[in-house]
Amino acid sequence: MSYSIHCSLIILFFVFTIFSVSNAAEVEKTQPTALIFPVRKYTEALQYGVYPCNSCIQYYTSLNISKQDNNINLAMDLGGQHTWFNCDDFDLPTYKSISCNTEKCRKYKGYDCMNCALLIPVPPRCTNNACAVTYSNPFAFQDINNSLAEDALFVESTNGLSVGLTYKSPDPFPFSCSDYLRNLASGTKGMIGLVNTTTSLPAQMAAQFNLPHKFALCLPSTSGPIHGHMFIGGGPYIFRPYSKNIAKKLITTKLISYPVDTDKIYTVTDPYDEYFVHLKSITIDQKLVPLNASLLSINEDGFGGTTFSTRFPFTSLQRTLYTVFVTAFTEAAASRKMKRVDGPFDVCFNATNIPKSKTGPAVPHIDIGFAGGKNEWRLYGANSMVSVNEEVLCLAFVDGGKFPRTSVVIGGHQLENYLIEFDLISSNVGISSSLLTRNTTCSQSRVL
Repeated sequence: MSYSIHCSLIILFFVFTIFSVSNAAEVEKTQPTALIFPVRKYTEALQYGVYPCNSCIQYYTSLNISKQDNNINLAMDLGGQHTWFNCDDFDLPTYKSISCNTEKCRKYKGYDCMNCALLIPVPPRCTNNACAVTYSNPFAFQDINNSLAEDALFVESTNGLSVGLTYKSPDPFPFSCSDYLRNLASGTKGMIGLVNTTTSLPAQMAAQFNLPHKFALCLPSTSGPIHGHMFIGGGPYIFRPYSKNIAKKLITTKLISYPVDTDKIYTVTDPYDEYFVHLKSITIDQKLVPLNASLLSINEDGFGGTTFSTRFPFTSLQRTLYTVFVTAFTEAAASRKMKRVDGPFDVCFNATNIPKSKTGPAVPHIDIGFAGGKNEWRLYGANSMVSVNEEVLCLAFVDGGKFPRTSVVIGGHQLENYLIEFDLISSNVGISSSLLTRNTTCSQSRVL
């Protein structure tokens, strides 16, 4: 009798073990529905009072490459094509160069076979006959050449509210190495490109995990320990205490293709893959700003149009556009009894007599209209103004010069505490209303 019971227990044990292993295998096969990455803001340089300054405010994320404990901080560039960092600072046990004259090299925009002897100084991990690529450090206005490599990438999943499981990328992630870190935020080791190319993080992760080809940014307005996020794969996007999906109500406009052959122009980065939109109007306190419409389209020489940037802290306007914009804003400010004072920007005000609200200083509203958009994107004081000190508040827009390549570059400060979704399936950009109007911000703790 006892022998029979003993045999039955052994059989049950094996059945339970097989069932458990089977269930574990099913868990491993489960694919994430979206991925999440931290976004932090660097403002340390502002303690020196340098305004305005393109490298004084930067947004950066962290990637875990080759090993899960390789926490690599990378400045984010919506106009950058490749990810690159100082590989010598990290242990990369599964690092592998990508050979030239291969389909993968062509797919990743490699232009030649690497000859390290031609480079002075020789960059980190340069490999002869590897796939040669060009990328840039835009904060230093410097093009960089080196070989392309690849390695495993470890990423975290999300349900739109909290951080979930960690996954290893099914295929290696492409990047390059450089120690040219001039003007990058303290603690960052390189840059991550987010343009619509095959090597970009959003494109790679969407393809590898079979996710919708879309990504979203929610830039934080502070540099504290609670940070913003980048999502890859789509929503929902939940920002507590607001309980609804932010993606349900986005102002959308079409992405437009850069219409000029980029072989005919010189730029540090290739504008063809950047995220251009058609800005059609700006109103300030419901008064239309008289913009030169011809500057809002891209002409046959590649000049004009509107794009988004995470490396320009403040929105830049071509000089003609800037002049009429500033005139309209100062007139609206005067009607609100705002007093002009000297400051580091062209237009500054006495902050002590400007009321405060949950959306920042109570200043003239700026509404931006896009082609095809049913609603306008409203900028409140938190995004239109920058606080220099307790007494001085300045308009956070800058003169982009007479002949910039892009007429309007929407900077990071204007994007803070808005969800910006780049939907590359339908070629749309979606912009939420300010999260401040929902009593929340981009800075969220998503660890349960």
